[in-house]
Amino acid sequence: MIQNKKPFASILFVLISFVCSAQTQNPPPPPPAGPSGPVGLPIDGGLIILFAAGFLYGIYKLYTNRRKVV
Repeated sequence: MIQNKKPFASILFVLISFVCSAQTQNPPPPPPAGPSGPVGLPIDGGLIILFAAGFLYGIYKLYTNRRKVV
């Protein structure tokens, strides 16, 4: 009885290993990278305007909050 199970188990093991190895696929290659933007963009002009706007908004909020309290 055990002698009949050994070949069956061996064949089953070989078939399962073939199925498992057939499941692995290489992933598709990643798409090529797009063109990059310009290098070394200046941020000084917009940054100064942003700081000035924030400073003026802060002064405005201080003025309106003090005006409400008094």
